[in-house]
Amino acid sequence: MSVLPLIAITITVLFSPLVFSLKAGECEVCISVLDRFRATLGKEQQGDQKVIEKEFVKFCKPLKLKENRFCYYLGGTADAATGILGEMAKPLSWGMPSAKVCEKLKKKDRQICELTYEKQIDFSTVDLKKLKVKDLKKILNDWDEGCDGCLEKSDFIKRIEELKPKHVRREL
Repeated sequence: MSVLPLIAITITVLFSPLVFSLKAGECEVCISVLDRFRATLGKEQQGDQKVIEKEFVKFCKPLKLKENRFCYYLGGTADAATGILGEMAKPLSWGMPSAKVCEKLKKKDRQICELTYEKQIDFSTVDLKKLKVKDLKKILNDWDEGCDGCLEKSDFIKRIEELKPKHVRREL
């Protein structure tokens, strides 16, 4: 008699549908890109799936880094190997929230939700001397600046300090 409830619970657990819900901070690139894309659509465009797909391809052209990679995964770039634009466009045309659309896209390709933005460096508190040369080079690269003749860490730090007023905004 005590075995029957155990079997019923086991069957319920095994055959219940799996629910995938997003955790905090998950799919941040997906949600961000879809929110910004949705803001570019006009009222008449928001309900038409085909128009959404065409507009998304246009929207993706200037994007770089993680956002471009997101477009690539969906098929919104010219070099994309696959295309699941319809999986994104259909729910958007219904007015589904971006987080829910990303949740559906995650079921199709989990790489979509693995994209995250890189942490921003707080230049008011960071000690450049404690950063690795690789990170110093990345700062210069992000600013589209070079460091000709930089051989040692101190050279990179000096160059960043010279360029800081040009690239870092101070909050009042």
